[in-house]
Amino acid sequence: MFEHIVLLKFKPGVSTEVKEDAVKRVHDFKGKIPGVVDLSAGVNITEEIEHAQGFTLGIRVTFEDQLACRDYVQHPLHQQLLQSIGPFVEGIVVMDYPFDSYQKGDSSNG
Repeated sequence: MFEHIVLLKFKPGVSTEVKEDAVKRVHDFKGKIPGVVDLSAGVNITEEIEHAQGFTLGIRVTFEDQLACRDYVQHPLHQQLLQSIGPFVEGIVVMDYPFDSYQKGDSSNG
């Protein structure tokens, strides 16, 4: 399994509608982009604002493997998302890492 995590920092004044549309588009990936096992996306509502660093939208996509993540990057739905939100984004953090599926939900692994 392969995890892909993205944090987006939107420019000041970007509407809630733009952010919610991005979340909706991400949820539309499931069942339409090969290799996607699970995903979640949402607008940041943390009360720990001192740690948010201005990042307002989080996306997590779990893939079957790293190759599926690579293919996803070029998929038309992903490219459409990038084009639609690109002008509103001023910062992005991406983290990708492999993990064994048996670890998911197993608290005994640390």
